[in-house]
Amino acid sequence: MQSIPPPMRYTNFSHYLKQKFTERVKKIPLDAGLTCPNRDGTHGYGGCIYCDTHGSGRSDSKPIAEQIKAYLHRHATCHKFIAYFQSFSNTYASVDRLKKLWESIYAFPEIIGIAVGTRADCLTKENLELLATFSNRYEVWLELGLQSKHDETLMYINRGHTLTAFMDGYTLARNYPLKICIHIIYGIPNESDIQMKETGTFAAQLKPDGIKFHNFYIPRGSPIAAVYVKKPFPLITQDRYIQHVCDTLEILHPECIIQRLTGEAQYGELIAPLWAHNKSATIEGIRTELQQRGTRQGIYCS
Repeated sequence: MQSIPPPMRYTNFSHYLKQKFTERVKKIPLDAGLTCPNRDGTHGYGGCIYCDTHGSGRSDSKPIAEQIKAYLHRHATCHKFIAYFQSFSNTYASVDRLKKLWESIYAFPEIIGIAVGTRADCLTKENLELLATFSNRYEVWLELGLQSKHDETLMYINRGHTLTAFMDGYTLARNYPLKICIHIIYGIPNESDIQMKETGTFAAQLKPDGIKFHNFYIPRGSPIAAVYVKKPFPLITQDRYIQHVCDTLEILHPECIIQRLTGEAQYGELIAPLWAHNKSATIEGIRTELQQRGTRQGIYCS
C-alpha cells in the first residue's frame, strides 16, 4: 500500500507519482486526431451528450511530437511527464497508426509514462498487446469510461455501448500488464441517488488500479447544451456530489489511486452548474467531509 501523509485521506495520484519518480510528474494532454464509434456512425452520431467538440480533451491538429515539444517548453520547470492521449477514443484506429502515434514519445527522455484514454468497446487483443509493449520502459495507464453501470443511463448519454460491452473490454484488458483507471460520472440527469450509489459500488468491486470521478456539467458545444439552454433542468448540487464521492471513496480498495476527484470545464466553456467552476472548493469539500465523518478511503472496503 502506498504511504499517505497524515492529512491525506485518500491515495492521491500526484503523491503516488512523486513517491515513485522522486519528483513532480505532469501529464501532457494530447490530441491524436482520432474519433469515436458513437460519432462516426459505427454506433451512432454526435458523441456522448456531455462531450464537446474537442472530445472532452483539447483540440490540436499538430503532430504529436510538436504538441509535446510545445508543452515541454511551457513547463520547463518540470522534468518528468506522462504523455496523455486524451481527446476522443485513443485505441480507435489501426494498430499501425496507433504504433506510430504512441512511439512519438520515444524522442523525449523527459517522458516516463503513457496514458491512453479510450472506450472499452474500442479494445482489441492487437492494440492491447501493442500498448503492453510500453510497460517495459514506461508507467502505462489505460483509462476507460464506465460512466454509469446502468444501461438506460448509457443509452441516455448516447454512449453507444452497454455495460456488458464495457465489461468485455475491461476483462480483456486485465490480461495485460497495464494499470487501468476507470471513469465514473455523478449527476447524470435522471439518475437517482440509489443508481449513483450502485455505480460506485460496482466500480469498487472491479478493483481498478485507479479511478477518476467526474461531476456532470454542461459545456458549450455539447449536444446537451442546446437542450439545457432551451429548457433548463435541475443539476446535481455540489454538496450532493461531495457526498457521493465520499461514499465511494470509503468502499474503494485503499490502494486504488484517485486520479481525479472532480472534473472541470475549459475556461469560458461552462454553462452549468456554476459551482463546477471552482474545482478547488469541491476538492476541499471532499476532504472536509471525510474529516468530519472520521473516515478515509477503503475504511469499508470488503
